[in-house]
Parts: sequence; C-alpha cells; structure tokens
Amino acid sequence: MPSGVGYIFVCRLGQIMENLTLRISGVTNDSIVDGPGFRYVIFAQGCEMHCEGCHNPQTWDKNGGYDITFAEIMKSVTANPLLDGVTLSGGEPFLQAEKFAALCREIKASTTLNIISYSGYTFEHLAANKAYRELLETIDCLIDGEFMIEEKSYDLNFMGSKNQRFIDVPKSLAAGKAVIKIFG
Repeated sequence: MPSGVGYIFVCRLGQIMENLTLRISGVTNDSIVDGPGFRYVIFAQGCEMHCEGCHNPQTWDKNGGYDITFAEIMKSVTANPLLDGVTLSGGEPFLQAEKFAALCREIKASTTLNIISYSGYTFEHLAANKAYRELLETIDCLIDGEFMIEEKSYDLNFMGSKNQRFIDVPKSLAAGKAVIKIFG
C-alpha cells in the first residue's frame, strides 16, 4: 500500500475534488462551435444580463440546472483524448469565478488543454475586479461582451455579435489592455 506525503496529498485532493461542485445547465462533450478545435463545454447556470436573443436563456435562473462535482468534470475531460480544449459558456461563468478558477487550475495541472471562457462582461471589467481576475488568470482566451441582437453576425469566428471580442488573455494581462486574437 502506498504511503507518505504524496499519497496523502493525492487522497486529500481527490476528496476535495469530490466535494467541490459547480452549478451548471449542462455539458457538451464534443463541440466544434464553441472555440477552435474539439472542445468540452461547460454551461454555467445563472446570468444577470438577459440579453435579447440569447442563445441559452435556460441558463439565466441561478437556481436552475444541477450541481456537478469537479471530479465528474475531470473524469469526462481526461477520458477524451481528442479534446483540444475546454470552454466555459453560460449563463455567466464569472458569477462562479472562484469555483471555475479552481477547476481551471486543476485542468491546467492535469492536462495540456487550452481554456476559453465566454462572458457578457468586458475584459476591462473582469481585469479590474479581484474576484473575477482570479478566473481570468486561469484561461487562455476570452470572448467578451454582451450579445447584442442588432450586432448579430454569422460571419464571426465563435462570437455571436460584432461588439464581442476574442481576446488573448495572457498577452492582455501582460499588456494591461485587451489584445485581440487574430485567426487566419
């Protein structure tokens, strides 16, 4: 039987992951529309913005959806060798920023997957808020801004309206301003 500090750490981490939960609307195991590549998507439950024309209005009620443990998510994420990344969608992931930050740190520590998050808030708003910034620091790209039906476009990569931006988060945090990620 294994012994020592490492074994205790693994057991304690497993127990912590088993007990930590997120409130979600659902997951998609194999999306190709929620960011580049093959993606595991977690739809956060709860959103205060209620954008007209929202693609996921069933996620608005913070009491809707269901709880899922970190362990359940990690089991699904690590079981799929085809994944390129994980996408946080919603609802609004930043309403559960502390929990999503902990999950993203675990994903980064356990895999080589990239992490994208959607948010109705702007990068500038998120970066200025200590609680939100913790999650922001764990993701690779952010699609920011409320969905605006009058700006809706089908010609955008992974965005619904022209006011939204696809932001390279590490470069943006280093520069102190939003750095747009260019596809092509």
